[in-house]
Amino acid sequence: MDHTTSNPRRAIDPATVTGWGVDADPSNNPTYPYRDRSKDDHSGSWPRPAQQQTNVEILQSIEHKQRPAVMGTSTPPSGISGMLRRLAFRKSESNLLHWMLLLGADRINMAEGVAQDMRHGRVPNVPAEWGVRAAWQHNRGPLVMKTVVAVAAIALVATALGKMRTRNARR
Repeated sequence: MDHTTSNPRRAIDPATVTGWGVDADPSNNPTYPYRDRSKDDHSGSWPRPAQQQTNVEILQSIEHKQRPAVMGTSTPPSGISGMLRRLAFRKSESNLLHWMLLLGADRINMAEGVAQDMRHGRVPNVPAEWGVRAAWQHNRGPLVMKTVVAVAAIALVATALGKMRTRNARR
């Protein structure tokens, strides 16, 4: 009978566990200088950096009272994805809807980016952006399966649309 599963409260012998107590010796612990509270000031008081000035909308969690000193401003929220992000940031970070809205906004933002490229006369190289070459080299089976499913879905939709047009044309 295995004693570890039948008696979960049995004490573990540290000598039998590989790596147990590896950081017990301060001279062999790379993080010890930081944790040595006798040398440096670790009071937690430090001068806050100057607040970054922004001229774009910055979304902020309702859990935080102030923004960090520095934040990204290269892609402010815009379009449908921006509306979803604004809605998400009205919810708590502990709310699943907050995260689902952000995930959805990311997917919609990708489609908005493709549409924006097309409006500017650029045809995006979607296979390159999706990493098809790397997937073909390192993960061929799932890539083939995804491709088959995508082609089947497109064929199904095309067939359904074709039948709808045929019915409407006969009327």
